[in-house]
Amino acid sequence: MSSSTALPVVIVGGLHADARRAAVARLLADVPGSVVLHHDLATATAGTVVRTVRDATGVLSTGEAPLVDDCACCALREDLVPELERLADAGGTPLAVVELWDSVEPRAMAEVVTAGGFTVTGVITAVDPALVLPYLGNGDDLAEGGLAAAATDQRTVADTFARQLEYAPVLAVADSPEADDEDRELLSQLHPTARRVPIGHGGPAGAPSALARAAFAGFDVEAAAAAQHPACALLPAEADAHGVATFVWRRHRPFHPERLYQALEDLTCAAARSRGRFWLADKADALLHWDAAGGALCVESAGPWLASLPDAAWELVPPVRRAAAALDWHPEHGDRCQHLVFTSPGLDRDGLARLLESCLLTDAEYAAGRAAWRRLPPAFDTLLEV
Repeated sequence: MSSSTALPVVIVGGLHADARRAAVARLLADVPGSVVLHHDLATATAGTVVRTVRDATGVLSTGEAPLVDDCACCALREDLVPELERLADAGGTPLAVVELWDSVEPRAMAEVVTAGGFTVTGVITAVDPALVLPYLGNGDDLAEGGLAAAATDQRTVADTFARQLEYAPVLAVADSPEADDEDRELLSQLHPTARRVPIGHGGPAGAPSALARAAFAGFDVEAAAAAQHPACALLPAEADAHGVATFVWRRHRPFHPERLYQALEDLTCAAARSRGRFWLADKADALLHWDAAGGALCVESAGPWLASLPDAAWELVPPVRRAAAALDWHPEHGDRCQHLVFTSPGLDRDGLARLLESCLLTDAEYAAGRAAWRRLPPAFDTLLEV
């Protein structure tokens, strides 16, 4: 076994910096001898990223990594694995905790660490329940708050937070006195499959805490990536509790491109978070991804529907994708479908349903057939940069 694979690595991230720091401190206290690596991207304007390595007693070393192509996050990517290798070669470290800077997303770093030959044993996003709705509703660019990871970073606070939250299988939840039942329910509905672990205190004497156990629980980078793909993402189910609702809307009839385009603003603002996959009548082969948070919507093509591929191409498709398609197969349209999920406090399900239904092809339009559908106004071409 190489020194790299022998060093377990847990990634702890999140825009909720106080919760993240508390989770890291908890791990340092609960796993004796563990070491934290942190790259501070706030110094990027000066041309460098500052690296800090510390344990429970304090700072062990500091250093700087120059920006790569004017990108702080790229500098982090290039500096992280060599630092982990040095730590592994020195031996004696039971756990390396990679504490991500505020806006760095865990998926990219988990893939970098794995590609570097290390075993990621856990990915944890730290969350303050009282801040979930404010962050999901924050459509500001990261750059406005000094949180951009590169000069070209155009992400918003809302969409970055949503991805941090939904990628991690474990959420380290801060004990926030400001949080109420609605806040906790919103967190639960946004990521119902996540294991929610209180940061709180350590376990009984001699026993690891729940957070420490989560750090060693194991993590499958490929499965996590597949779970984010719009074709096979495990989206939340219907729910309604403590003033928070999740509305799941599924249909097999295509959208009229122009009517849907005209309804985008109302649909985007109808919920704190919405996501899923959909199809347009004039683009019947394109699986389109719907991703909305903070009052902003990102629509992009996620490749072809399986039904549009020749049989020979199916062998090249990952099994998880084929399985997801089979679960929702329609005799006429195959895996083409509308599957959109809206989660929010105060959600107007009936209003949403009416608006979505009004965007589908009418009976007459549907009966006209695919040749007629292709001649419908290409309203989404600019949005999709076709």
